[in-house]
Amino acid sequence: MLNFIIRRLAISVVLAFLISLISFFIITLTPGSPYPWGELNPKITPQVKEAFKKKFHLDRPLIEQYWLNMRDLFNGNLKSIKDDRPVLQKIGERLPATISLNVLAAVISLSFGLALGVYAAKHAGKTPDLLTSILAFIFIAMPGFWISYLIVIGLVRFTDVPILGTQSYGVIFPNAASMWLDRFWHIALPAVVLSIGGIAVQSRFIRASMIETLREDYIRTARAKGLEPDTVFFKHALRNSIRPLITGIGGLLPGLIGGSVIIETIFAYPGLGRLGYEAVLERDYPTLVAINFIVAALILIGNLISDVLYAVVDPRVRLE
Repeated sequence: MLNFIIRRLAISVVLAFLISLISFFIITLTPGSPYPWGELNPKITPQVKEAFKKKFHLDRPLIEQYWLNMRDLFNGNLKSIKDDRPVLQKIGERLPATISLNVLAAVISLSFGLALGVYAAKHAGKTPDLLTSILAFIFIAMPGFWISYLIVIGLVRFTDVPILGTQSYGVIFPNAASMWLDRFWHIALPAVVLSIGGIAVQSRFIRASMIETLREDYIRTARAKGLEPDTVFFKHALRNSIRPLITGIGGLLPGLIGGSVIIETIFAYPGLGRLGYEAVLERDYPTLVAINFIVAALILIGNLISDVLYAVVDPRVRLE
């Protein structure tokens, strides 16, 4: 197990660098300029332009720009083109919000996905199974940004419920409980939208795994011994059917982090996804290099955790 973890960590480090390198090239080769001045601005002298390019390594070849930015990132000296602030400081301000959002969305996805999958498997071939299947396919097909806009338009038009940001500003709360309830509402709404697709996918995985497990010989043996149907279903079949839920953790992370870019922008949620979106619009290459590397590392760590949990849940899996 230890050798497997060390080997996967080494591979993950290489992959994180490759992912951030490829994304850096894609962004820098798109139309647009990172320079904050207009070409016809007479106040910007050639000396100022050269000093700016040298400071942010824009006078170097692309591959060298990438490695210099990565060096500055690990040294803690990487500065944002937009406001000349340390990139790690900006990320540190946004990362807790994104982690909270994605953790809550993952918990919702896995919890409701498990419940719906078990419910569908218990009523396989019947009307509840058909209804959950139809709803799952509808939610899989519905884009998150479309659902977000429907929610925002509906709440703004028909209610006075605050939906943007992480808290209601200009409001005096009577007590701490009211303040935390307000903050929970602001994070719960985008988290629910972010988790809808995951709920649908996980429910289908759990349903398929449960139905397959119920056909196993040991399940038929348990039934032949006269055990109660619920005991057979929940104690024997369910325990051996949660492997897709464990492996789904690794699959959820890329979708959640990638989807949070759109969801955070729509809900004006000050997270890492929104920071990355703003950096793309402003061609803030140093910030993008740092965000891409950190996001890639988080996703790869999530996949590693998923593999380890899979081995813990299923002793038949041997990691050599």
